[in-house]
Amino acid sequence: MNEEHEDKILRIYEVGYHLVPTIEEAELESTVGEIRTLIEKASGSFIAEGTPTLMKLAYDMTAKEAGKRAEYDRGYFGWIKFEAVSSAADVVAKGLTVNARLLRSIVFQTVREDIRAKIKMPLREVRRTDVIRAAPRREAPATVGQVSEAELDKVIETLTLE
Repeated sequence: MNEEHEDKILRIYEVGYHLVPTIEEAELESTVGEIRTLIEKASGSFIAEGTPTLMKLAYDMTAKEAGKRAEYDRGYFGWIKFEAVSSAADVVAKGLTVNARLLRSIVFQTVREDIRAKIKMPLREVRRTDVIRAAPRREAPATVGQVSEAELDKVIETLTLE
């Protein structure tokens, strides 16, 4: 009974995914559409989405493409936030594993609010309106007379003995 009740509670989930970089820009939307369709079939409702953008991966990843293993150092990263029951999130996670265009994906529980770090605005340059006056110059210290080599040797010798 408790498990049945748990399954009816709506939760917020997010799908993060990397797509192979060989996808054409025109095919990109249809590939993301497949992920959206998978979420809709699992009775999920959309909250927000991040458009896939091509980015450098932290490390090379391999994927099967046309029966061969291909190694990629770039991928399209995107995300979709949706609301669904917990069993629907499992269905989405399993459905993503069969998509050959995905390098990797993750489904995790999150919150509805946007929790990404905000970009800090650059500080504005402040211009001074008052006049900066030159500081009075100090007089140079009096020049010390010539030091003979004998005096210099004596000082060095006393310093090295200590």
